[in-house]
Amino acid sequence: MIAIDTNIWIYSHDTRYPDKQQRAQELIQEASPLTLPWQVGCEFIAASRKLEPFGFSEEDAWAALEDMCNMADAIPMPEPELWPATRLLQQRHGLPFWGALIVAACQRFGVQTLYSEDFGSLRDIDGLAIVNPFVQ
Repeated sequence: MIAIDTNIWIYSHDTRYPDKQQRAQELIQEASPLTLPWQVGCEFIAASRKLEPFGFSEEDAWAALEDMCNMADAIPMPEPELWPATRLLQQRHGLPFWGALIVAACQRFGVQTLYSEDFGSLRDIDGLAIVNPFVQ
C-alpha cells in the first residue's frame, strides 16, 4: 500500500508551483493501491486554507477530500495504542509528533511507501519507505 502525505495533496491543488502541482497530480494518479491516513484528511482541510487567496475555496477543499476518499482506502482515526509507537519514533528518529504519528499509523496498517517532502534525508523508517517525489 501507498500513502501520500498532506503536502503532496496540497501541491496537487496549488497553482503557485506548477511543476510540483503536475508531479503531485501524476503521483496521485499512479499510486496504487492508495490509502488515506485519517490524519492526512484532517491536515488537508486545515492546510488548504492557505490556498483560498488563490481561488481554492473551503468548498473546493471539502470536494477534494471527498475525491481523495473515493480514490483511497481510509486508515481510521489514530488509536491511542499508536501513542507509544509515536513516542518511540520521535525518540529514535528525531521526528516531530505529527510526522511520527503518520509513520506509526502507516506501519500499523501495512503501508509500504509514504510519499512526503517532510522527512528530510530519511529514506526508510523501520521498513517504511519514505520517498520525496520532488527530488530526483
